[in-house]
Amino acid sequence: MIAMLPGSFDPPTLGHLDIIRRSAKLYDRLFVVISENIYKKSLFSAQERKELLEALLKDLDNVEVVIHRGLVVEFARSHEITVMIRGVRALNDFGYEFELAMTNRELLPSLEVLFMPTDPKFFLLRSSAIKEIATFGGDISAMVDPLVAAKLQDKLAKDVK
Repeated sequence: MIAMLPGSFDPPTLGHLDIIRRSAKLYDRLFVVISENIYKKSLFSAQERKELLEALLKDLDNVEVVIHRGLVVEFARSHEITVMIRGVRALNDFGYEFELAMTNRELLPSLEVLFMPTDPKFFLLRSSAIKEIATFGGDISAMVDPLVAAKLQDKLAKDVK
């Protein structure tokens, strides 16, 4: 079975990594699909996010990190993927993800969307909050891998100059 887990991953959090690792145990092959959205301003380029995720997931032989621009259902269709995994933290996430799942289901009826609840220790992790905390010099060591923390600090230092 092949599945996909799409997201922006800007930056990848420990919560993202947890969902990816748990999903990788369930499927023969898992595509981590970095959505490149031209309407969303990202701190890291899609290529930078891909390189970070590949480094963080190098021990998982069945995971492939890819960049996709466009509808995720088109990626699923072109790779004959029938399962999309979405991580959810809270009821707000679920409401949004449910509506998105129904839209994707309308576009590609053969695509099953599975919701995976986050591990409680990652319940409050949000990429946007992590970027804000890091911008003001806060400690993000419990939220992201040390590699991501270093890259985030480097990126923010360059933006300040």
